[in-house]
Order: sequence, then structure tokens, then C-alpha cells
Amino acid sequence: MDEACVECDMDLSNRPFLVYEVEVYGKVGNFDTELVEEFFRAFILNASISAHIVQKRGKNKHHIIEAAFKAVGVSIRRAIAKNDRIGIPSTKDML
Repeated sequence: MDEACVECDMDLSNRPFLVYEVEVYGKVGNFDTELVEEFFRAFILNASISAHIVQKRGKNKHHIIEAAFKAVGVSIRRAIAKNDRIGIPSTKDML
């Protein structure tokens, strides 16, 4: 991840919606970076998640993409984790 920072906020809402503000263009090796957004669109739609994936900083395309996937992973873990005070915070009665 190094210099890259990407944030993800999500709600397991049964209302799929994606804001994707990550600026990576071209290729990383043989990988077309346009496929990252396409992956997240398909994932969000099929999982019925509402998410905002926003790049805060970064220059290296590989690091930015890695940060995006890690941010989404952390956000999913937090969305499904039980909180003793409030239950599961992000479900709209889905879990």
C-alpha cells in the first residue's frame, strides 16, 4: 500500500449503489486497471451493498488498487461484526 490511501464506507442495505472515485488508468503489468471498477460494480450489485470507495492519495497504480481492495475488505468485516452496544450496525435487517 505504501503511499496510497483509499477509504470505503458501506451499508449492507439491499439497495446496491456504488460511488467509485479511484483514479487509476492504463495497465499494471498485463492487467487493465478499468477492470477494478467493473469488479466492484458487479460485486456491489450482486451483494446488494451500498458503498463509497474513494481514493484519498497515492501515485503508484498497484498500491492504489491494493489499498482499494483492502479498504473494501475492512469495511465488510466492520459491517458484519457484532457490536455489543448496538448489535450489527450496518444491515437494514439483512443479517
